[in-house]
Amino acid sequence: MRDQNDLTPNRRRFLRYLAGSPLLLGAGCWEPRASAQGQKPGTARESAELFGYNRFPRTPIGSPEEAADIFDFRVLAERNLPPAHYGYMATGVDGEGTLAENRRALDNVGIRARRLVDVSDPDMSVELFGRRWTSPICIAPCGSQKAFHPEGEVAVARAARTMDHLQLLSTVTTSPVEEVNEARGEPVWYQLYPTTNFEVTKRLVARAEAAGCPAVALTVDLPTGSNRISTPLTARLDDRECEVCHVPGLAGYVSRKSMFDGIEVANITGRSRFAGLNNPGLTWDVVKRLKDMTSMKVLLKGIVTAEDAELCVEHGVDGIVVSNHGGRAEESGIATIDSLPEVVSVIDGRIPIIMDSGIRRGVDIFKALALGADAVLIGRAYLWGLAAFGEAGVEMVLRILRDELRVAMQLAGTPSLADIGPSSVLRR
Repeated sequence: MRDQNDLTPNRRRFLRYLAGSPLLLGAGCWEPRASAQGQKPGTARESAELFGYNRFPRTPIGSPEEAADIFDFRVLAERNLPPAHYGYMATGVDGEGTLAENRRALDNVGIRARRLVDVSDPDMSVELFGRRWTSPICIAPCGSQKAFHPEGEVAVARAARTMDHLQLLSTVTTSPVEEVNEARGEPVWYQLYPTTNFEVTKRLVARAEAAGCPAVALTVDLPTGSNRISTPLTARLDDRECEVCHVPGLAGYVSRKSMFDGIEVANITGRSRFAGLNNPGLTWDVVKRLKDMTSMKVLLKGIVTAEDAELCVEHGVDGIVVSNHGGRAEESGIATIDSLPEVVSVIDGRIPIIMDSGIRRGVDIFKALALGADAVLIGRAYLWGLAAFGEAGVEMVLRILRDELRVAMQLAGTPSLADIGPSSVLRR
């Protein structure tokens, strides 16, 4: 681990903040030397162990191949990124209880291992809308990825191509969908924020469909902004001059997002002003209008209750993403792994279900599949890899998670994803 004297004053302040922050609970944190030695129960070290880390301090690795698990990339992401950029990635909302609960709840699911089963060649493949993927691990839509690496979403797409993983692209991508599709080697799925002006929404959808995207995932869990406390707190620790990049106001924000090129956000066709990406008036009527205007498969991202899952089927939705936005939406205190079973029970196999939020290890993926998910999304995990080593970091994160899932399947006596079911786990 680096000597604390090698850190800038700004970085030292940042690390001191993290040492006592709830960020430790939700996104993980390598420990400054003072907190890595001889701590008593109730300290940051105990919290780190509780949420899936190892008891030994982590030193920065020099190459992706040196990584023991994905948390080694977490160390470098923290070191490499400016405080505000790291804070944007790591933040939850309010007291960050939901962020922490996503991890805690996964750790409260145990695996019931079966013995004397031939697991010499586990089959991890899954089919979604007619396309068979070699792994159920999908890349979540995360915005502003050039804040983490100069190649941003394109670097992620190259890694996804190498490893054959499904990639979802954010509405607020910093690389245009056409470039991402080219790098990926096939069209990605597109994530859609509803916006407050349907003319803007139509243009975003039309562009994604013209680029060949086969599916669109409408985010429904952010009808308004969320109270992301760590974002302004870490911004205070950042002494860079950011005015050039961060032009004030919504127009300044979306002007840096490639999917809004050619869209005048201030006044669309003389209709109501475009007030934001989130729409507090979002209803099932918008879902119907979206389905009517596109031939892409339509998924809803952010469904967490049986009632809304049933309504998804009634309104012809093609798939569901069970998600609490990685703990970045409402402070519900309910983990997605705890929301998953009620959604699965109602859907009963009629449409695909993908789960995200809190996935950090292969055993986490196993648990989500056992409780009914067809696939999972990873978010912060691959962003750590991106911030650490770019494309090579993302590729290694995917490789590690695949290897961990394979081992988990073998040790649990489940030779294929079809063999993983409710009887494979025990809720504690």
